[in-house]
Amino acid sequence: MATGLKLMRAIRVFEFGGPEVLKLQSDVAVPTPKDHQVLIKVHACGVNPVETYIRSGTHKIKPLLPYTPGSDVAGVIEAVGDNASTFKKGDRVFTTSTISGGYAEYALAADHTVYPLPEKLDFKQGAAIGTPYFTAYRALLHSARVKAGESVLVHGASGGVGLAVCQIARAYGLKVLGTAGTQEGQNIILQNGAHEVFNHREHNYIDKIKKSVGEKGIDVIIEMLANVNLNNDLNLLSHGGRVIVVGSRGPIEIKPRDTMTKESSIIGVALYSSTKEEFRQYAAALQAGMEIGWLTPVIGSQYSLEKVAQAHENIIHSSGATGKMILLLE
Repeated sequence: MATGLKLMRAIRVFEFGGPEVLKLQSDVAVPTPKDHQVLIKVHACGVNPVETYIRSGTHKIKPLLPYTPGSDVAGVIEAVGDNASTFKKGDRVFTTSTISGGYAEYALAADHTVYPLPEKLDFKQGAAIGTPYFTAYRALLHSARVKAGESVLVHGASGGVGLAVCQIARAYGLKVLGTAGTQEGQNIILQNGAHEVFNHREHNYIDKIKKSVGEKGIDVIIEMLANVNLNNDLNLLSHGGRVIVVGSRGPIEIKPRDTMTKESSIIGVALYSSTKEEFRQYAAALQAGMEIGWLTPVIGSQYSLEKVAQAHENIIHSSGATGKMILLLE
């Protein structure tokens, strides 16, 4: 197959460091799919905070240099390997993991990490499904083991993962509370499954949450910024409540006694710890959500490949995210 001779534009990282190490090159060879692999013509790629940690060299995942970042792409199948029977050229798909990197015009993926993208969702929405929705599903159903009728508080609910949690939690019969720091963020949370929303920039917002949930407290808290909120979370929990840590950007000091009286748990979540079988499970549930209509990704800031350094800067430092950050390659 001659695809190996074709060239494409892709972001390459030759050394770990700040956003400036993201280099756009236009002479990168288009990879050739082998065996159970597929080649996707990328229309959009999700940008995730973890990609900034990997790029900086501070994450435990350290790719061999040089590499192309990005895992969540949506696009069209361009070519398939000899044993990849699930898809054919022209199929609309999204993936949760790429082999060659998603910040590129073409991306290689193993066929078991690729899923059909329904016509009702566009490519930007397809690129917003992978890490956010699979993480949200794992956090709620696998780690927190939520049951219908329980309450869930989503801390920082207006970003990609937060909105995914709201939609899934509402679909599974939970009482959903969310926090955001802007009016726009609060509105989006309410439009995507939350029953109530609170402004985490108000100094007394914790009291407002306590008043809303009453004596019992909250059954599950999905935490995007544990280094800031974990202390408050432990005080908000019900007896047997669970804090699920999805994100943290530094250390925090807590009183372990706060977990004793309520017999509460702090549970960390890492999507890449999921087994193949768990991924299949999550995909089946999320595919149903797409068909029924409760899974509708909200798109936030959009960037071209040329502006990827700015995207990496903003995903960490700009406050009040609303929706999923996307790189557009169309």
